Amino acid sequence: MPSSSEAPVRSGPDPAAGVPGQGGPRERGRAEGGGTPELRRVAVASFVGTAVEFYDFYIYGTAAALVFGDAFFPTLSPVNAVLASFSTYAVAFVARPLGSVLFGHFGDRVGRKSVLVASLLLMGLSTAAVGLLPTYGTWGAWAPALLVLLRFLQGIGLGGEWGGAALLAVEHAPAGRRGRYAGFPQLGPSVGFFAATGVFLLLSATVSDEAFRGWAWRIPFLLSLLLVGVGLFVRVRVAETPAFRRMVAEGRRGRAPFATVVRRHPRELLLGAGAMVVGYGLFYTATTYCLAYGTETLGVSRTTMLLASMGAVLFLAAGTWWAATRSDRLGRRRVTLGGTAAAAVWGLLLFPLMDTGRLALIVVALGGAMLLMGVIYGPMGALLPELFPAELRYSGAGLAYSLGGVAGGAVAPLVATRLQSAFGSASVGWYVSSMAVLSLACLLLLPETRDRDLSRS
Repeated sequence: MPSSSEAPVRSGPDPAAGVPGQGGPRERGRAEGGGTPELRRVAVASFVGTAVEFYDFYIYGTAAALVFGDAFFPTLSPVNAVLASFSTYAVAFVARPLGSVLFGHFGDRVGRKSVLVASLLLMGLSTAAVGLLPTYGTWGAWAPALLVLLRFLQGIGLGGEWGGAALLAVEHAPAGRRGRYAGFPQLGPSVGFFAATGVFLLLSATVSDEAFRGWAWRIPFLLSLLLVGVGLFVRVRVAETPAFRRMVAEGRRGRAPFATVVRRHPRELLLGAGAMVVGYGLFYTATTYCLAYGTETLGVSRTTMLLASMGAVLFLAAGTWWAATRSDRLGRRRVTLGGTAAAAVWGLLLFPLMDTGRLALIVVALGGAMLLMGVIYGPMGALLPELFPAELRYSGAGLAYSLGGVAGGAVAPLVATRLQSAFGSASVGWYVSSMAVLSLACLLLLPETRDRDLSRS
């Protein structure tokens, strides 16, 4: 049978929509499954799990920007301490493809649900351990070494999380509503970031700077244990996806999903990863790097920058949900192309607005970047899984997502720090725009996937 990447793609008006009131396939999907208790559990489980995992991931980035330089790299100069903090931060992005391969193998062989439980546990325990880790002043060089190890384990866990959460939503979704249901796990980063930033903001407002740098920064990491318990409770109540059950019944599980993806679907893998680069670049430039840039270079207070980040993340949530739901009607490709083209322009406006030092314009700068990131990111929850056949979908979608993170997220704060130090802030904006051009080229080479049959081998 042909692979899903070879399935025919229709253009023009969407036949799945049917005629209003006459029961087209899309409307039948709404009537038959759009509001069932099982689908509601799926939506909640995919959303809560990604929110918890991204909370864990983002508190590390916030702490890296605000406190890890002093806590774990006190012997370095300020610029090099920031770079060292961001380097430990980048380790997780290198680990994420490994997590996608590991968890993707079992997700395609054993099932989506059980693997998602394991990834959540790994992420939560690694995050809590960071909150218990002694600093350089107590353990010397062992402290940053163990910090890197725990960050690596975080990356492994998150590498297995996204693909499974997206598949949980997409493979349960009724006809014509995959973009909408895939939007629930795509909202996880918005909520996770908002919660992470909110916790740090609350600590900044209630404890002294000395207390914050001494012990209070550990609290967000330790809270992870409570959140992971909630996530596990929700996820164990969800059934395995229909697509995976059908695949098992038909005996279509492959022996080596990762090797098969690389051998048979390299084009989809690389172009999918390239399409994700600008989303990562926008997000981590506008959050992790700009948080450090605003506090260290512009002299804006930590509380002000955290407030600006929390305001901006609301734009991310709005853009994500709008684009995810709209992609069911307009198509994944058209929506993401529009957001990516706009991001190429916004990259050049980001730092002129930031450099004013005015809170309102900083919020506009960050909010615009996050809004466009959401427009790009929202449809990806359906687009990347739709690129791959059922027996390779966990491995293929997760790996494409994670490889995009290495190119766009891992290096963005590092490159931005070096560029700003050598050439000024405008060069960072050009760097963001160049990532958008790369993603735009990849999206132009990808087909529309909205109407593909996810049960096809």
